[in-house]
Amino acid sequence: MVAGVAGFGASAAYAVDPSDLEDRVTVDAVMGHLQALQQIADVNGDTRAIGTDGYEQSGQYIEGVLREAGYEPVRQDFQATTQSVQAFSIDLLGTASAYDPATGELTPATPERVLMEFTPSTPDGGIVDAELVAPATPLGCDAAAWDGVDATGKVAVVSRGTCAFSEKALAAGAAGAVAILVYNSEAGALNGTFGDPVDGLIPGVGLTPEEGAAALEAIAAGPALVDLAIEQTTTTVDTFNIIAETPNADDHENVVMLGAHLDSVPEGPGINDNGSGSAAILETAVQLAESGQLDHAVRFGWWGAEEVGLVGSTEYVYSLPEEELGKIATYLNFDMVGSPNYIIGVYDADGSDTEVDPAVNIPEGSIATEKALTDYFDGIGQAHQGTNFDGRSDYQAFIDNDVPASGLFTGAEDIKTAAEAELFGGTAGEAYDPNYHGAGDDIDNISTEALGINLGAIASVTASLSNDLSAIRPGVDPSPTPTPTASPVPPTTAPTAAPAPGAGGGKGSLAATGADVSGALAAIPLAVLALGAGIVLVAVRMRRPSAASSAPSASSAPSASSSSGDQE
Repeated sequence: MVAGVAGFGASAAYAVDPSDLEDRVTVDAVMGHLQALQQIADVNGDTRAIGTDGYEQSGQYIEGVLREAGYEPVRQDFQATTQSVQAFSIDLLGTASAYDPATGELTPATPERVLMEFTPSTPDGGIVDAELVAPATPLGCDAAAWDGVDATGKVAVVSRGTCAFSEKALAAGAAGAVAILVYNSEAGALNGTFGDPVDGLIPGVGLTPEEGAAALEAIAAGPALVDLAIEQTTTTVDTFNIIAETPNADDHENVVMLGAHLDSVPEGPGINDNGSGSAAILETAVQLAESGQLDHAVRFGWWGAEEVGLVGSTEYVYSLPEEELGKIATYLNFDMVGSPNYIIGVYDADGSDTEVDPAVNIPEGSIATEKALTDYFDGIGQAHQGTNFDGRSDYQAFIDNDVPASGLFTGAEDIKTAAEAELFGGTAGEAYDPNYHGAGDDIDNISTEALGINLGAIASVTASLSNDLSAIRPGVDPSPTPTPTASPVPPTTAPTAAPAPGAGGGKGSLAATGADVSGALAAIPLAVLALGAGIVLVAVRMRRPSAASSAPSASSAPSASSSSGDQE
């Protein structure tokens, strides 16, 4: 019985010793879970994407470990829409690129050109010798941007920014454009999504800022022509979330929730993205079950279909009646916590390190949740930095509905700066995770050093919040009166309000947790899934209520580095 972290009742003794839980949530145990997920991917076409046996077996593994630990995990079934690309070619500025469905690669790989998720197909025969055109204002967000511009039968070239990609496509289409090329407003390829296949969209492709600038120069010199052909289909996939709540708690009315997405992209096993977060909260759950009676319950969510637009977490939040949603005192998200060229990033709710977008809702209590994590790192002398709190991961639906949130992130496709290399080690000028959304995101892609740093924070802060929520919910008694044990999963089958469409090291022992992990694996059928070469990623079934979202994208054919489902 020890005191909590700074700001969380340092004078009182609580149910869970944060240091003890931190000691028990070990790197070896989490690596054991990751090795199990790797083995599942190995026998299922090297993927754990939704709609595959690899995802189903990943879910069975999580459920098996939870049951061994004494939980009653519940599946929440839902559907997501996937997109399969059969053909894509573009001839722009003297360079022709073509997608090979057998390899999932666009050749040549440079310049990087990426299809928008949920892009429509081009007409039969494709678009041939279409003239490029730019709007009067570069963002092209509405009809006013096209005033006085003849776009009929042409291909629009617009900048990323301010509004959703779908709004840009709808505005260009209404002006007469037959397709749209959106160039990035920051370094790198633009990997975006239209958010939902709605009427009026025109075919869309993302470009790098350099190619966008070259296209604008060509338009000015004019005329500049482009050929574009896209053939794609969409499919509805049945998938699921897994939810479990600690039964050993006095208070189920003020709940701490931890979440991580379980699905990978089709191109790889997804061991860092996001086996790392899934395994981290799994082992935290296992050890909490052995921690005696808790004060406040802790709920865990393993989300499906994150890689196609944050669908699972959105489905979960909107399935909860207002009273049940109000029981979640705070949500902590863990998406990629073992990147090989890592940073230690904390979602920056207070804007101390990053510029907070005024359009992003930051619920009261988010800053206190962030502070719990940063206080932990400060207490052990660990460097950390803020990472954008911009709704690009599974906390999005929570903050949209006024649930406080924060979480940890070790970096994806962005490039490590010299200052970050000095702070965290690693290599400046290289991506935080060079294997992001690729076949190389396997067990050897995990930094056990980064994993260990983050596991300490996850375990310690979870214990401290379970002991005392008064910094997030003032007035909540840190020694609550016992309430009846609740069902581990509160979601209902019908959402209270649906979001509007178009609105993102070494190998450990399998038995390292102490649970019968080998038994859980043995229960999983190991038939190899033959993935068709044309099956690629996907897009969203539902999004946040706002039309302008920016969740990172998981478009995989053709793929390019990005965060999962950018819509703007």
